[in-house]
Amino acid sequence: MMKDLIKILYHKSHHLILYGIIGSFSSGLDFVIYTLLVQVAGLQYILANCISVLAGISTSFLLNRNYNFKVKDSTTRRFGIFLSVGLCGLLFSNIILYTCIDIFHINKIVSKLLSIVLVVFFQFLANKYVTFKPNEHGESISGDAGL
Repeated sequence: MMKDLIKILYHKSHHLILYGIIGSFSSGLDFVIYTLLVQVAGLQYILANCISVLAGISTSFLLNRNYNFKVKDSTTRRFGIFLSVGLCGLLFSNIILYTCIDIFHINKIVSKLLSIVLVVFFQFLANKYVTFKPNEHGESISGDAGL
């Protein structure tokens, strides 16, 4: 009985779980790059955020496309949508950073962590239901369509 419940819960939430793992990795990469650019290279925090977020977006797209949602058709179009979602997240992140750092005088690293947490949920929903939505031919999320 409990085993069946676990299977049902996993089946219903496995994309969210894997998205969380991939997102954690991509966000970690984003955070490390941002921290190095701000703390070591002395780059201005908005420029550093743009660079680090774009690295995270690219990594996240490739990992989600290949291992989570497994939708491999229309790669260019899907990356364009994913990038658009990511750029909306970048704008939101930059607003959060500006507000935290320049208005509330919160540490740049703490502000970046806060921005990552707030942007993650928006991006999951947008990517699941827009970027990696099965195509009009009825391919399932686990389809094996070629590139």
